[in-house]
Amino acid sequence: MHRIYNYGSFLQGYSLKKMIEATDADVAVEFLDYRPGQVLVKETADSSSKLKRILDKLKAYNAVDAKLSDKIRFFNHKRTYGKRFFPMLGLSPEPNYNTAVDVEVIGSDEVFNAVQANTNVGYSRDLFGHDSQAKKVITYAGSFGNTTYKKIEDFGIQADLVADFSQMAAISVRDANSKAIITALTGETPEVNVDPVLAYDLMTLETKIPKERLYKGQYLIAYGYSGRLTHEENEVVKAYAKKHDLKVLCFGGVQECCDLFIDCTPFELLAYFRDAAAVVTDTFHGTIFSIINQVPFATLIRKSTGLKYGNEEKLGYLLEMFDLSGQRVDEAAQIDQVLGNMINWAEVTVRLDEERLKSANYLDNHITS
Repeated sequence: MHRIYNYGSFLQGYSLKKMIEATDADVAVEFLDYRPGQVLVKETADSSSKLKRILDKLKAYNAVDAKLSDKIRFFNHKRTYGKRFFPMLGLSPEPNYNTAVDVEVIGSDEVFNAVQANTNVGYSRDLFGHDSQAKKVITYAGSFGNTTYKKIEDFGIQADLVADFSQMAAISVRDANSKAIITALTGETPEVNVDPVLAYDLMTLETKIPKERLYKGQYLIAYGYSGRLTHEENEVVKAYAKKHDLKVLCFGGVQECCDLFIDCTPFELLAYFRDAAAVVTDTFHGTIFSIINQVPFATLIRKSTGLKYGNEEKLGYLLEMFDLSGQRVDEAAQIDQVLGNMINWAEVTVRLDEERLKSANYLDNHITS
């Protein structure tokens, strides 16, 4: 998922690369690309084209009740994203489909989310190692997102997935939903590992993260895709910021509550999270950025309905794993209270250290052997 215009996608790819390079193997790491597959959600597949998807996105972005200057900065952020940030990952200008490697590592992010409306992904069997020419295929912290076992049954792809997973040397997932699906498909229990942005200690090891404070005043970060915060959620965020004399800075997308949308590098983003007074997010990686910087945060949970987007499967498990379910927000009115919770960061750190060791051992065992 490294070519998606998204900070979380960039940083999970970057972190996984660093983790593989840190194994005992004398290893050169390159990124492989997948070919989008058929979109199984028929109403989306029948009415979609790449141009229409782009136009629909632009229309949705423009519909957000935000300042024109912020919208322009956001459009420029998206327009220049690949040119600015892909070289930081060492991506080839053209997609790399050559799977004739020693070890192919599939992950992380929602690489197994086969039943989704995104025409840039669809049901791509490349993401399950199908017909790979690699000597060994493993996964690391892969996720089915909000694809459930029932959806897999409904769309009749169980046999495909059983065949593909049976060819893998080792399977690692990052959440309970994904673990249950793999167990149901294969009869084996996969290892559960944390996302690379948690597993790799970016805030200690990454020299590209600025040391200085990048915004002089006190601020709250609203982090999510453009316009995905509801009007009620935006109003609560604005009220909280006003009460605590905070500016609202937005990254990744524009929201109604924005005082300022900031276009920055993925490494600068981590510095902004480090120095924030609070974070409100409905994304998986926005939650992770908050955890690794030990910042007060509130995570907005979106329930899956039918074939529509939902984040409950992956985010609910992430919060439970680190005993942070108290930071979960199911209704906008909870945001103020949740941001006031006292988080036991010492306990979170102990659990994180355990998970980092577990992840390092998994990769070392399956890449070097």
